[in-house]
Amino acid sequence: MAVQDDKRERQMRDRFNLKVDEGRKRDGIDAYLKIDNRIVNFELKSTTSGSVSTVRDFGAEHIKKWRDLHWIIAVYDKRGEDIIQCHYASPRDMLPWIEKKRQYVLPDLILGKDIPGFVSPEMIKSIFDGKSEPFSYKDAKWLMKNQWSRDRYLAEADMGRGYSLMKMTEILEERCSYLMARGSTLNNPHIEKSFVAKLPLLDEEEPAHDLRELVRNYFATAAETDEATA
Repeated sequence: MAVQDDKRERQMRDRFNLKVDEGRKRDGIDAYLKIDNRIVNFELKSTTSGSVSTVRDFGAEHIKKWRDLHWIIAVYDKRGEDIIQCHYASPRDMLPWIEKKRQYVLPDLILGKDIPGFVSPEMIKSIFDGKSEPFSYKDAKWLMKNQWSRDRYLAEADMGRGYSLMKMTEILEERCSYLMARGSTLNNPHIEKSFVAKLPLLDEEEPAHDLRELVRNYFATAAETDEATA
């Protein structure tokens, strides 16, 4: 994480009295709060221009992760030092934006899900020019490159220290899934300035209290909706 991004996240966590797990990984949860016997996870974003940068490779994992997250978007001054205002977005608020991006990448997601299933032993035979099993560690690594550790390669060997035709087919299928997943992502989709502007503003005098009231209101209205449709 960039130093500037880390500094802003700390400022936002302090302003709203949010917690973060120690040792958080780069793709982990930015912050959380405990409220009314719930743990509410947050995505923290900041901007100096109004539109919000998200992630380098937006794909299926982000769609799954973001659907249940609450968001705080801090608008900073042009220097990126001081917070001008903050917006709160519930999962319901963010759903239209996430769904729009999901629809954009949907054809690629379907391809990424279905194409690996067409990998066959005949493809392995073609790649290795009819070579018979067992295949070697070097052969397996030629397929998967540096995607696996040496320990993983050794653990996957199903013929002593070698690999059967079917195991090599499985390896190629996994490699295909990996390549298709990389190709089915959207590069850093921005949350538009006009979208951000419509999100609720958090009170500047008591931001932590206001955030908790908005979160409670979200869960209350979500419960009412569930009861009405039950």
